[in-house]
Amino acid sequence: QVQLAESGGGLVQAGASLRLSCAASGPFPSSYAMAWFRQAPEKEREFIAQLSASGSRTTYADSVKGRFTISRDNAENTLYLQMNSLEPEDTAAYYCAATFGFARNKEDPQSYNYWGQGTQVTVSS
Repeated sequence: QVQLAESGGGLVQAGASLRLSCAASGPFPSSYAMAWFRQAPEKEREFIAQLSASGSRTTYADSVKGRFTISRDNAENTLYLQMNSLEPEDTAAYYCAATFGFARNKEDPQSYNYWGQGTQVTVSS
């Protein structure tokens, strides 16, 4: 059983940077594909980025490509999301997710079995 806990959210101004962390407990992380999603009020959960189980492949949503970077520290059992050049449109609750092996559809939330509780990111203009 994998348990995930996000941290690092906050209130920042447009143009600022934040780094989100997702601490994992359990049989982690080399066998699990990991991802970040976000959800704004009254909107569906949106795919942000995914890191393959091997750590060799990354995938990003077009909306964050070039600004966000997903990474993993296996020794610390922690997944990260470095967010630069933040925009008000990035305001949302951010969630990390995991699935054993590979995700059938990496951008579909239903492909992931484990979720954290979320951390709020608010970007003011």
